[in-house]
Amino acid sequence: MMILLECRVVCGHRWGAIAMTAEQSIVVTGASGLIAKHIIGAFLKRGHTVRGTLRRMDKAEDVRRAVTRLGRDPAELSFVVADLEEDAGWDEAVAGANVVVHTASPFPIAQPTDPDQVIRPARDGTLRVLRAAARANVKRVVLTSSSVAIFYGSGLPIGHVYSEADFTDETRSDLTPYIKSKTIAEKVAWQFIKATPGAPELAVINPAFVQGPALDGDLSTSHELYRLMARGVYPAAPRIRFPVADVRDVAEVHAEAAFNSKAAGRRYLVGEGQLRLYELGRILERELPDLRSKVPKFELPDVAVRTLALFDKRLRTILPELGEQKDYTNARIRTELGVTLRSADEAAKAAVRSLRDLRLI
Repeated sequence: MMILLECRVVCGHRWGAIAMTAEQSIVVTGASGLIAKHIIGAFLKRGHTVRGTLRRMDKAEDVRRAVTRLGRDPAELSFVVADLEEDAGWDEAVAGANVVVHTASPFPIAQPTDPDQVIRPARDGTLRVLRAAARANVKRVVLTSSSVAIFYGSGLPIGHVYSEADFTDETRSDLTPYIKSKTIAEKVAWQFIKATPGAPELAVINPAFVQGPALDGDLSTSHELYRLMARGVYPAAPRIRFPVADVRDVAEVHAEAAFNSKAAGRRYLVGEGQLRLYELGRILERELPDLRSKVPKFELPDVAVRTLALFDKRLRTILPELGEQKDYTNARIRTELGVTLRSADEAAKAAVRSLRDLRLI
């Protein structure tokens, strides 16, 4: 039975005035995910109570252990079962919440044959959460989108500097189901907020390629990449590079966007610097010299990657990155939320060290 959490708010105070002084009730969907675990830790650090949603309750203890690993007391953390593909459970999940942080979304390391396997739960799940939040009179929803919902526009000039003003064109035929799913889910969220009287405020976080410390063996797709490298699966790396975000910064931005008055109706692109896939191998080698023989030794030509992707579904995930140049600005995070981001190298180093500490590589 779900434990309903009481939000102790002083009546009559404005939202912004109580943000840093009163305990708030926060719901985090998809609580077993890497980003969600760090977000839960960030809210607990600020003294708030958190309710996490899970597809299966048997993941609850894993999340508690991860939160403890972050140095947070899980006593103010509870759970409820709710599935993105089912209506049941969502009204109970968000009841009494001040803020809902919607992180749950599928991110497969290998792209599915049927794109709707990824698109449908991302799109429909987002709408289920927003509808439940509107019925519960939730003040604000913070949606975890992705930088992929920004970086794949159409008809942009060479040298274009990406920002929160950009949206991916999901009708492009060269995009993976994952990229389409994140873009479609974010767009329907904005459409819902605009069309629904009494809808919550919406803030959207668009993290780049997420690095930083893993907390347990339930690895994100980005961390799983290191495990593949450590096993010598890829002796050569595709010639691609990614904007990078540290998961600790991603969590901090979510926590700041939950209460900052400037964040309502805004998007925040979270990333600091870029790293080539080959450079990730070099960082792995630098931090863990015993894996030197396993990491990629050179970069593959694009045509070779496209050919290999016919046989390796995991490579299809990165095909849209070939030949892409993604210069971008993260100025809005600094000026509106006051968050300073860690470097790409620091984020990757933390990822590698955490996997070794967990004895996963």
